[in-house]
Amino acid sequence: MGAPASEREISFPCGEETLAGLLSMPKGAKAIVVFAHGSGSNHRSARNAEVARMLFDAGFASMRADLLTPDEAELNERTGQFQFDVATLAERVLAASTFVGTLEEAQLLPLAYFGASTGAAAVLTAAVKRRDVYAVVSRGGRPDLAIKILPEVKAATLFIVGGEDVPIIPLTEESYAALTCEKELAVVPDATHLFEEPGALEMVGRLTIDWLTRFLPKGQG
Repeated sequence: MGAPASEREISFPCGEETLAGLLSMPKGAKAIVVFAHGSGSNHRSARNAEVARMLFDAGFASMRADLLTPDEAELNERTGQFQFDVATLAERVLAASTFVGTLEEAQLLPLAYFGASTGAAAVLTAAVKRRDVYAVVSRGGRPDLAIKILPEVKAATLFIVGGEDVPIIPLTEESYAALTCEKELAVVPDATHLFEEPGALEMVGRLTIDWLTRFLPKGQG
């Protein structure tokens, strides 16, 4: 199974840079979800594409945004310069959010975030700055990289972690304890960090759809 047939390549500005992304818009979308991938990945991440497809089928639009330019990504691959630069990554998430707000078909839709790995810290940081974000989902994330601001997060937040992702589980639990918003921690049994095991991503998709649906602003969906 692949990404939605209706998705299209887009580019969006962030300061002096231009970043790439993929936009998918089902008819009558309930909300739009901005995706932030982890370091070493990009907007064509196969795992995020699969979750985006499930969201599309459930009536949610999505934008899978690059957080680095090609030159920055190459530099990061060699030096790791941007790997944990949460402030820069969050700025890029905010730029993607501003861009979707300019699209006629998306500007009135409720906004949610989905972050994977270091992208989770980026979306949580961005959610503190954009109070109109109604829900955040972290898949195998590193929310601990944003732990100082976690008490300020107001959006309903779901952490999804693999049951076999041993190094990440305690970091996730510590971050979960720091949240003061509506929250939930879901463990996918037998899944490792990339959720490559059979059925693991499907469970991520179901958990994400349930969470986004549960907290949709009244009058949506």
